[in-house]
Amino acid sequence: MAISQEISYRLERLILDGGLAPEQKIPSERQLATRLGVSRAVIREALHELQGRGVIETRHGKGSFVASMVPGADELGEQSPLMHLFEGHPRTLFDLLEVREQLEGQAAYLAAQRATRLDRHRITKAFRALEDTDPLSNARLDHGFHLAIVEASHNPVLVHVLNSLKNMMLLTVQASVANLNPREEMRKKIVRQHRQLYEAVIAGKAANAQKVAMAHVRFVSEAMRDMEKDGGTLIRLPVNQEAANEYSRAGT
Repeated sequence: MAISQEISYRLERLILDGGLAPEQKIPSERQLATRLGVSRAVIREALHELQGRGVIETRHGKGSFVASMVPGADELGEQSPLMHLFEGHPRTLFDLLEVREQLEGQAAYLAAQRATRLDRHRITKAFRALEDTDPLSNARLDHGFHLAIVEASHNPVLVHVLNSLKNMMLLTVQASVANLNPREEMRKKIVRQHRQLYEAVIAGKAANAQKVAMAHVRFVSEAMRDMEKDGGTLIRLPVNQEAANEYSRAGT
């Protein structure tokens, strides 16, 4: 096997093991050459091979990034049929929450087992940022906390699948923040659930982490269903990603 092929294989394993996440920027040729003990020419050839296989993608003026395993993963924008369904059919909000319940439950289980010291640092940082933010405008940080746990699962398929739905997943978090957080009783329960999830993952209690993660998403779903049954109208947020990002920042 040529040296460049061996290096490309090692880089693929790094991606599969979660050392490089979807859409994460690849270290520079110089950094990789130093880390792997080969020349920059070998690194360049290895990266070219990975690009040819669609494992990484090069963005002009920005560098190379890990590609998504899921086709179209970075393009669930306002023109996506799935995003149009989300906008036009209220039930899709609950469909998405069903997906979150199962996949995030599994992610929490694996994260409790596999989280590295760096993962735990990132999860702690995300959790503290969430705690320190106004609960009426913390959708982006709420989503970031859950995402940190997903990435700590070190299951590349799970990470890539959830990453492919990141825009839509963010909208479910925004719906929770907009509809439930203004209600003090609901808000207190969600804050408590986040802390229980954080503590279970950090303590390495896999079964408990899975149970808490699933119960949290189920609580959010059932609470919003109850609001609809009681005649309330759920706040529906824009599917336009730019507007969604603006909502996250402004909490409006």
